[in-house]
Amino acid sequence: MRLNFVARHIQVTDRFHNYVSEKLAKVEQLSDKALELDVTVSRHHGGKGLVGGDRVELTLVGRGPVIRAESDGEDKYAAFDLALGRLLERLRRAKDKKKVHRGGAHHLTSLQEASADGFAGLDVTPASTQALGIDTGTFENPHEDEDYSPILIRQKVFSATPMTLDDALYNMEAVGHDFYLYVDAETGRPSVVYRRKGWHYGVIGIDTEVAAQRAS
Repeated sequence: MRLNFVARHIQVTDRFHNYVSEKLAKVEQLSDKALELDVTVSRHHGGKGLVGGDRVELTLVGRGPVIRAESDGEDKYAAFDLALGRLLERLRRAKDKKKVHRGGAHHLTSLQEASADGFAGLDVTPASTQALGIDTGTFENPHEDEDYSPILIRQKVFSATPMTLDDALYNMEAVGHDFYLYVDAETGRPSVVYRRKGWHYGVIGIDTEVAAQRAS
């Protein structure tokens, strides 16, 4: 596996290069499709010229989805160890998920089952004011005469390549998310696979034909 380094405001020494190289065996054990690992090392600078901590970003490229992990640390060694731990955990989950899913040990929740109780199984809870960064003691409503909400919505549009459910599960574990949006290769439906508790997963699909009929 090829190792690539990118340094920003910091020097990558031979000692650090060797330190990272010694850890590659753990990555190769969990990902036999890995072709190269990009290691980006940067140094934060605090106010008034004070040097902050170091940051390491890892990008694993191979015959499959790109897997990323990053972390900050007191120095580049500590930051790398933390980022590597996260990368290995994502590789383990992706690898173990394939064993469980192919073994048929768990049942995937259908759209009908998930919607029967109003999607209560999704465990969706509102964000707290602390999570939103709002100081309730000093917050002033700039729209006192209008309905106002502090919620911000970010929109993203991605190109979609049809894939199987197994591939969608693998990609979800690889990127470390709790859900993954994809187009089902078998049905052609926009679908979402999401993580429940343990190794239980759910799948929600959209019937575009029914939606089109209702719109017309």
